[in-house]
Amino acid sequence: MQDPFYTKEKRRKPAGMLAADAWLDSSLYEFWQTAGRGYTRYQDFMSRFHVSGIKRLFVEVLSDAFSFAAIGVVLVVALALPAFDIIDRGAFNKAEDYSVVFLDRYGTEIGRRGIRSDDSVALDQMPDYLIKATLATEDRRFYEHFGIDVVGTLRAVATNAQGERGTQGGSSITQQLAKNLFLSSERTINRKIVEAFLAVWLEWHYSKDQILKLYFDRAYMGGGNFGVTAASEYYFGKRVQDISLAEAAMLAGLFKAPGNYAPHVDLAAARGRANLVLTNLVASGFLTEGQVTAARRHPASAIDRTADINSPNYFLDYAFEEAKLLIEANNAPGNNFQVRTTIDTTLQSYAEEAVNSVIREQGEQYRVEQGSMVVTDTEGAIRAMVGGTDYAKSQFNRAIVSTRQPGSAYKAFVYAEAFEQLGLTPSDPITDRPVCIGDWCPQNYGRNYKGTVSLQSAFAQSLNTVPVTLSIKTGRDPIAALSHRMGLRAEYPVTRSLALGVASVSVIDMTSSYAVFANHGLKTPAYGITRLTTLNDQVIWEHDIEAPKERVLSEQTVAYMNQMFRAVVTGGTGTRAQIEGVPTLGKSGTTTSYRDAWFCGFTGNFVAAVWFGNDDYRPTNNLTGGTLPAIAWQKFMAYAHTNVEVQPVFGIDFEMPETIIADATDEEVEEVVQRPPSLKPAAARKLLDLAGRLETTLANARPVTDTASASTPVATTGL
Repeated sequence: MQDPFYTKEKRRKPAGMLAADAWLDSSLYEFWQTAGRGYTRYQDFMSRFHVSGIKRLFVEVLSDAFSFAAIGVVLVVALALPAFDIIDRGAFNKAEDYSVVFLDRYGTEIGRRGIRSDDSVALDQMPDYLIKATLATEDRRFYEHFGIDVVGTLRAVATNAQGERGTQGGSSITQQLAKNLFLSSERTINRKIVEAFLAVWLEWHYSKDQILKLYFDRAYMGGGNFGVTAASEYYFGKRVQDISLAEAAMLAGLFKAPGNYAPHVDLAAARGRANLVLTNLVASGFLTEGQVTAARRHPASAIDRTADINSPNYFLDYAFEEAKLLIEANNAPGNNFQVRTTIDTTLQSYAEEAVNSVIREQGEQYRVEQGSMVVTDTEGAIRAMVGGTDYAKSQFNRAIVSTRQPGSAYKAFVYAEAFEQLGLTPSDPITDRPVCIGDWCPQNYGRNYKGTVSLQSAFAQSLNTVPVTLSIKTGRDPIAALSHRMGLRAEYPVTRSLALGVASVSVIDMTSSYAVFANHGLKTPAYGITRLTTLNDQVIWEHDIEAPKERVLSEQTVAYMNQMFRAVVTGGTGTRAQIEGVPTLGKSGTTTSYRDAWFCGFTGNFVAAVWFGNDDYRPTNNLTGGTLPAIAWQKFMAYAHTNVEVQPVFGIDFEMPETIIADATDEEVEEVVQRPPSLKPAAARKLLDLAGRLETTLANARPVTDTASASTPVATTGL
């Protein structure tokens, strides 16, 4: 029984928990108190730097300046990365080691490469007035700046803004050397930025005299010559040590524009430029007027080099690179070789005339400055190559090196894969309607849809939704694989827009690819060399024309595609490519923002691809492949098919014009005047001019004959 008087005692709480709680509270309190006192001391310290009024303005400006400077440093490093990559490779553009003589397809010499480069003369052995003339014209502050002539650059910008053409440019000698040593001749903003960084790097690693010597040895001087030593021998037949002041002034005038001022091209322009160089010598204080008077009165004369002006230089550059590969692959002995090429100089002149005349006549209207063309026969032999409008101004070969988007000209691969894989025919119907891949929905050129059309009609009108639909059915990877098998060598990403030509291709590769259609579906890579020998006629390598070719497309697919190419020319986007009496086939191509315009096509005799655009990717004025490229293509083909047997095209029913041979009768038969195959466009213009003058002379003479005596018989002549 529980004791009623018992009381249970309460257990006491441990004192440790209370102590811990008290310690935590006090610690937090002391921490915040200490932090507060620290912040107060920080504010007191920083208050010493507080500024107001006009001082605050300067502080804010300096603060922003440091911020922008930091951003600038990051940007500069980013822009300099390509230059760092080039420097890491540690190799200059290689100077040529081989001497090669090139012959055309008939065995006539057309040019040389690799022999006109000489760096054997030291800087102190060169005439003092040659060095001074170069500095006075190209870079007067060469020994003062750090690689970039800021003053000269600003002056050039101001001069260009005023629309003037000065005798001095904005690039320093070091910048020009950086381009010659490391870069190509492509004219882009990115190249100029990299060039500036490389110029500074050169100044850090080489002395001024070393830079100047390299510049004298590596600069292009026109006529295939690199360096003043080779140019002196070529233009004047002298060692550079022996040239006169007048000749030195002419050489110094070549650095910026050898095409405009090369004495073998335009002696009057070369002398005018040399006279400006002499003026620069006086203005810069290097020489007095009295010292240059004799050079002004007796200007330099050059050796006749007429034959070199018409050399197919873009092709020779390409053939030289190919020849070097063959020389190294075959371990050829010695350094002197002879190369037989496939080039046809008459067709080459036709191609140059076609491209240049179109740009000359309509380039300003369409805001387009450059064009290129590659022509082969149906077996792949290159007959003509145009790498740009003026080799002397730019040696950048747009037919080989440059890769641009082909636009609708790429659709040939899409339709060919569809025929191969899906068993379609040109007459099969397909619906032109909106189509999307994810959030990408392409539209036709006219922003409308045609409904149900045949594949041939869709191809001829260059509808965009149809090839996209076909690419969905076949897959885009097989299309890309087919294009590479047919001849495209540049790698490109396989994207949703591949069917519309968003890829990187070269003109020569597009020509090779379209040659497959002209050659019954067999792979037909373009080639420019048929034979490589030593100067003693020892054969190093020879092209095997009997070598078997890989079949890329079935003959049925080729026949279908050729029907569709023909429809493009007869009633589609390529009607300007038609030639009376010649079965012409092809496809136009235009890229986004009108940056690139193409026409690729063929006949039974030749295959050709034409590109028009601008080096800096600047958009043209609504230039399409069916306009200027098709016109240039048609001009060339019309020339090329004069007085030749027109060959049929596989799969095309084309009624060849009959060749009428008149019987020998007493009736007067009107003579059909035809252009001989060797007549060049320039010669034709001269003959027309001569005929016009003769007709004018006869017209002026007729009134005199009318006053003659009636008894005197008068002979009349008509043209």
